[in-house]
Amino acid sequence: MVTALEVASGVLDPELPVLTLADLGVLRSVEEHAGGRVVVTITPTYTGCPALEEMRADLRRRLRAAGYADVEVRTELSPAWTTDWISPAGRRKLLAHGIAPPGPVGPRSGPVPLRLTPPVSRVPCPRCGSMRTTELSRFSATACKALRRCESCREPFEHVKEI
Repeated sequence: MVTALEVASGVLDPELPVLTLADLGVLRSVEEHAGGRVVVTITPTYTGCPALEEMRADLRRRLRAAGYADVEVRTELSPAWTTDWISPAGRRKLLAHGIAPPGPVGPRSGPVPLRLTPPVSRVPCPRCGSMRTTELSRFSATACKALRRCESCREPFEHVKEI
């Protein structure tokens, strides 16, 4: 039988389906208990994430299909998710699909700082590698991505914003 961790680790993110929840760093823990009971803990990318309920439903559906009868999905908000939790494999997958992965945020303590202006960032083009890119829109298909264009190859691309 496939372990609950293996099943949960294969569930795709509904907003970035090139990544699994494990790649994204949203999957925090998977505990197997007697009698086929599984407790999964996830941390959403932000508290208002519209994909959270879909993540829960996908985890329950996949685990039940794998033979786990009793599945509980818990949400843990502390510590807050950060783009630093995206795995190296997840970053490679984003790049391979033309999405610029986020840069490092680094360790922090205390509350997450609020910025009233967008950060000035140099984001390399995922297609040609040029650093000559421009932000077209702070928000793209999802709130966690920005829309950018490369000034060298002129191709638009999405960038997962550093959080």
